Amino acid sequence: MEDYIKQIKKRRTFAIISHPDAGKTTLTEKLLLYGGAIRLAGSVKARKASKHAVSDWMEIEKQRGISVTSSVMQFNYKDFCINILDTPGHQDFSEDTYRTLMAADSAVMIIDGAKGVEAQTRKLFHVCSIREIPIFTFINKMDRETRDIFELMEEIENEFGIRSYPMNWPIGCGVDFKGVYDRRTKEIIVFDDGKHGQIEVKETKINAFDEKAIELIGDDLYNKLMEDMELLDVAGDDFDLEKVANGELTPVFFGSASTNFGVEPFLESFLELTSPPLPRNSSIGKIDVYSKYFSAFVFKIQANMNKAHRDRIAFMRICSGEFEKGMDVYHMQGGNKIKLAQPQQFLAQEREIVDTAYAGDIIGVFDPGIFSIGDTICSSSNKFEFEGIPTFAPEHFARVRTVDTMKRKQFIKGVTQIAQEGAIQVFKELHIGIEQIVVGVVGVLQFEVLEFRLKNEYSVDIKIDRLAFKNIRWIEKSEIDKEKLNLTSDARLVKDFKDRDLLLFQNDWGISWALEHNKGLILSDVSKNND
Repeated sequence: MEDYIKQIKKRRTFAIISHPDAGKTTLTEKLLLYGGAIRLAGSVKARKASKHAVSDWMEIEKQRGISVTSSVMQFNYKDFCINILDTPGHQDFSEDTYRTLMAADSAVMIIDGAKGVEAQTRKLFHVCSIREIPIFTFINKMDRETRDIFELMEEIENEFGIRSYPMNWPIGCGVDFKGVYDRRTKEIIVFDDGKHGQIEVKETKINAFDEKAIELIGDDLYNKLMEDMELLDVAGDDFDLEKVANGELTPVFFGSASTNFGVEPFLESFLELTSPPLPRNSSIGKIDVYSKYFSAFVFKIQANMNKAHRDRIAFMRICSGEFEKGMDVYHMQGGNKIKLAQPQQFLAQEREIVDTAYAGDIIGVFDPGIFSIGDTICSSSNKFEFEGIPTFAPEHFARVRTVDTMKRKQFIKGVTQIAQEGAIQVFKELHIGIEQIVVGVVGVLQFEVLEFRLKNEYSVDIKIDRLAFKNIRWIEKSEIDKEKLNLTSDARLVKDFKDRDLLLFQNDWGISWALEHNKGLILSDVSKNND
């Protein structure tokens, strides 16, 4: 029992969030480098280079230099077992990020030192604040010219309504960026170049009040550092770990992910300050992570991670107990006992079979098509359901068809599997007596990903015709036959893949018309996944 508790306490499970191009995937790569999971860091920018970021495993990610799906990585660093959830930064893939945050105990928010707080960072921070999870801030790209550091700190506080506490402070920026000052140890940490960020940098640490410190960084930078520290000590917030845990105070770190400057000091402080796995809400109250009963929930499904095997993996966050390979568990939504097949842990697309796993860990299991996002898995002697994961209403719609009608079977299989991952929503409509497929997405880039994946994973070329619909409503109740509803000419009746009826509208006026002209019609903008 002691070893079991020790295993859980050493786990840290966190998500990395940011606006696109703030350096999220690069920082993830460098954390893996320091954890010994990789020997040479790849570049997410050099699309034609032989190296790519480990966390960007999809072919389209390598070609575009962006992350389009969350990736999961586990590695060890000193006495910690770390589960990193790397999320897409682009807003078109934000619902994947939101789902992934449900599996995290804390979040690392990356901010570009030159650009400050950006639009997508605000949205992602809002989701974190709703969940009240601790947020740690890494101000990146200090090796480039940045905005005034005090201005950046003030912007974070004003934008997010959260207090901040710099755990370290940058010594210079741009070509003059020498390192950081650790406020707790009162040490100046100066770095070498680490072969431009491909390997771990070497650190030189010295007490800030040692006379050699001035020689190390120069008179001007030293005097500026002392002035900044005096100002911070007088005007800044006190550090309060309880406020951090409640999401009221964010510890702030400075560095450059591309050069590795400040990455290891950040990692070490973060692991010390962030919490072990946290309890999760369920239909029977909070589930204790140290309970002997196994429980988990599905937060992500991914098809074709291994193109050769055409497999489908359900990613589960273990919430309590110990997982053992071959154990029997109860699938609450399926209402039956199952054996979790081929349990695996990941370094992006690299995977290995796992024999045991503990609360806080992320495992992937082979999914024969029985799991959905939000499903609860638990010991059969202790049945309950975890809180559901919200579904986002699509904002963009298109009629999608296969170019080669002989490949309709592969086309239906492809769109169905990609829909089950939560990347798209698929609807059916009867058009002149022929069933056609309408796809709804949160962001338009998802159409491009759909086209790419159908071609590369299912050998299907498609034609996409964008539609003018903006709103979607599920029909909860209607006293009138659905086919005889009084609707505006631009509204459309469709079915989802669970055969539920819904309406597509081009504007709010069409929704108001439908409700006013159809007695007893009740519409909902939320899909109830458990129906």
